[in-house]
Amino acid sequence: MTANVAEEKTPAVPVWNDPAQPVTARVSALIEAMTPQEKIAQLYGVWVGASDEGGDVAPHQHDMEEAVDLDALLPAGLGQLTRPFGTAPVDPALGALSLMRSQARIAAENRFGIPALAHEECLAGFAAWGATAYPVPLSWGATFDPHLVRRMAAAVGRDMRAVGVHQGLAPVLDVVRDARWGRVEETIGEDPYLVGTVGTAYVQGLESAGIVATLKHFVGYSASRAGRNLAPSSVGPRERADVLLPP
Repeated sequence: MTANVAEEKTPAVPVWNDPAQPVTARVSALIEAMTPQEKIAQLYGVWVGASDEGGDVAPHQHDMEEAVDLDALLPAGLGQLTRPFGTAPVDPALGALSLMRSQARIAAENRFGIPALAHEECLAGFAAWGATAYPVPLSWGATFDPHLVRRMAAAVGRDMRAVGVHQGLAPVLDVVRDARWGRVEETIGEDPYLVGTVGTAYVQGLESAGIVATLKHFVGYSASRAGRNLAPSSVGPRERADVLLPP
């Protein structure tokens, strides 16, 4: 008498989790499998602060805002974690542990295992406790040295990547010609060619370390009336095309 032994079949790995598949195929398969709610969740972010004891990242408690209910959000997924290191002073090692635990929770609670993108400010270095502070962008422009700026940005990127950050909120590519504007020190200068050249070097350096650069801000933001932040901008098509858009 022959016993029939059922063969154990290994579950097929979803295409999006198969590193042998092309990236485009993995992305297409994942998007096709996601519901509209899950796709929208990837556009959502919460402002958080890392635990100074290495615990989970918790939503930053603003005085005038309601607490974020992570238990309700996470089953659909979460796209962004805002400033886990820059919200409050936290030891980088404990902050990295806190972020790691939070990412594990985020990935475990959505059906595709997608973690969040963590982003931080890095305008003059990684804006975190104990990180190296570098000169502001106005000083980058004063060097007229894209190679130096590229090296600096790579160092900033390595610091961020070492603790689990994915995206840096820099460089600022606003061309500013009114010194009354309150964000002049965040900009590289008043010449479009200089801003574009030095800004490109910063992007190259940051992304060489595996950090996604974020180009800021909306075109025309720095040309506001009377140098007032968020005031209307009166810009003609020639100035927009020749001065503000090239960087």
